[in-house]
Amino acid sequence: MIRWGILGCGDVCEVKSGPAFQKSRGSQLVAVMRRDAHRCADFAARHDVPFHTTSARELIENPDVDAVYIATPPGQHLELALAVCAAKKPCYVEKPMARSFAESAQMLEAFRAANVPLFVAFYRRGLPRFQTVKTLLEHGEIGEISGVSYRYLSPSEADLDPQNLPWRLRAHDAGAGLFYDLGSHLLDVFDFWFGPLENVAGLARNRATPQIEVEDSAAMSFEAAGAPGVAQWNFAAHERADFIEIWGENGKISLSCFSGEPVRLQNRRGEQFFEGANPPHVHGPLVQTICDELNGVGAALSTGESALRTMRVMDRVLGRI
Repeated sequence: MIRWGILGCGDVCEVKSGPAFQKSRGSQLVAVMRRDAHRCADFAARHDVPFHTTSARELIENPDVDAVYIATPPGQHLELALAVCAAKKPCYVEKPMARSFAESAQMLEAFRAANVPLFVAFYRRGLPRFQTVKTLLEHGEIGEISGVSYRYLSPSEADLDPQNLPWRLRAHDAGAGLFYDLGSHLLDVFDFWFGPLENVAGLARNRATPQIEVEDSAAMSFEAAGAPGVAQWNFAAHERADFIEIWGENGKISLSCFSGEPVRLQNRRGEQFFEGANPPHVHGPLVQTICDELNGVGAALSTGESALRTMRVMDRVLGRI
């Protein structure tokens, strides 16, 4: 049985992740931490968690906590993860892994040196829709892959106040802008389906929202399993789009990254749709694989090693490496 503690029991823990630690086999949520004492106590009471604190150190050093989930903004990931590593406890870190490839590499190096497991919350690897695509590719349903494309468009947030920006638009807290926050999901999914992306080139710019210091658009080219690929993110567009296309010699797979519509397969046998509704707690399937690994009965779907590859790709697009 793995007894978990959470650092930063905020909104993401209410439904997406927190209950997964209580409902997974071989897992218990036994402690939570938040700087706001009232909200921390309220979370613990509502989720039946026996221990709560405003001190990260107190939670990390609690002998009843076997493993720690870091659910804070990325600006705190490195410091907290290194503290968990020093306590010789396995760690599950929210995505993106940290504020940069360099911070992420430092984190992974520390866990490797300590021989302690590190996992990262790229939970789409465990969700049914993305598992379906992986199976279709492995079974050769579209033949040899010949091309991959992705397009994401969304309007900018209205009336942004430069003095009161959400943390996702502050580089100090997030590392970059929405490309880091949202783009990381898609790029990790590509890594899951195709293996490490190669020959990555790209650029990121702020074109339409000067009130923020981070990028509002990004584009890249890459090689996925030997096939050319392109991807675009525009967070200051006049319309919305979210569309993945995987082309093969015998067909095409299409789906979105963030919506829940069925996966569409077109090949020589015609057209098929594959339903894949998300579970109530989207971290659940990934958390289960992590608990299985820690309990010695399986392997986790998302690790520090796999996440570091995605951090490298993003920082290449941002021009940092």
